[in-house]
Amino acid sequence: MKLAFLGAGAWGTALAIAAARRHEVLLWARDADQAAQMAAERRNTRYLPEAAWPEGLSVTADFEAAARHGAQGLTIVATPMAGLRGTLQRLDGVSRVAWLCKGFEAGTGLLGHEVVAQVLPGVPAAVLSGPSFAQEVAAGLPTALVAASFDAALSAALLEAFHHGALRIYTSADPVGVEIGGAVKNVLAIATGISDGLGLGLNARAALITRGLAEMTRLGVRMGAQVETFMGLAGLGDLVLTATGDLSRNRRLGLQLAAGHSTADALSHLGHVAEGAYSLATVVQRARELQVDMPVAEAVYAVVRGGVAPREAVGQLLQRDPRPEA
Repeated sequence: MKLAFLGAGAWGTALAIAAARRHEVLLWARDADQAAQMAAERRNTRYLPEAAWPEGLSVTADFEAAARHGAQGLTIVATPMAGLRGTLQRLDGVSRVAWLCKGFEAGTGLLGHEVVAQVLPGVPAAVLSGPSFAQEVAAGLPTALVAASFDAALSAALLEAFHHGALRIYTSADPVGVEIGGAVKNVLAIATGISDGLGLGLNARAALITRGLAEMTRLGVRMGAQVETFMGLAGLGDLVLTATGDLSRNRRLGLQLAAGHSTADALSHLGHVAEGAYSLATVVQRARELQVDMPVAEAVYAVVRGGVAPREAVGQLLQRDPRPEA
């Protein structure tokens, strides 16, 4: 199978490496100099310097060449959410498309599948998500992901592309739930980073993860998702990894905020995109519009926008009135 990955960041490169162990993969990089360097060194020194490339992986800065390659098999958009719409608009003749980004589109508040439906109506589409750090996937460590699509044939194609070796792919017919899980877990990872950075303990972390999962589920069900999705890889699985793993950018953002850094300074220290910081406002906005109670997300929003200090936000959460858990 031929696969094109549009975006040469850490996650796109990692999955391209995994797929290229069995398939013919072309990775597109926006920066021509970066593409030339990767081609010469057979690795992505900027994002995954330790991961050597298999023979099946090549790189190009020619977008049209990558698009033609993907049109013969699968096209995988591996940009941040902010780049999804623009990348899709450049595609011509694509027969099926999947994306790796997580979150809501700024401005429109749309999820990835909604953006695809606007830009490429009628084209089979899928999201690939789940608990996964790029470094571990590139290294061939065991990882499980979920491919979610309304199109069963496309889900089968994603299985053929990625399900081998240490990489396991499960399928889902609930892209709405999978995408909401991917968006909200980043917000909750910022919360656990703040909690850990303040030294609030493991009990507090467990409470945040559990109550955060409840918030994620409430929002998802209100938006038409299946409740079971949030007990799976794209919900609980991705939340636990992102909220507790030291490789999590969103968790590290929370740690920086707890240390007293501003959001702008914390993001600059990361050097990578922390999607939770960009999707946070939309998560809160959608919850308010749908009258979904999300106190943890609201507290994170207050801290990230700079209006409330981290300890003050924690105090406000602890002062909330008691309520039934269910």
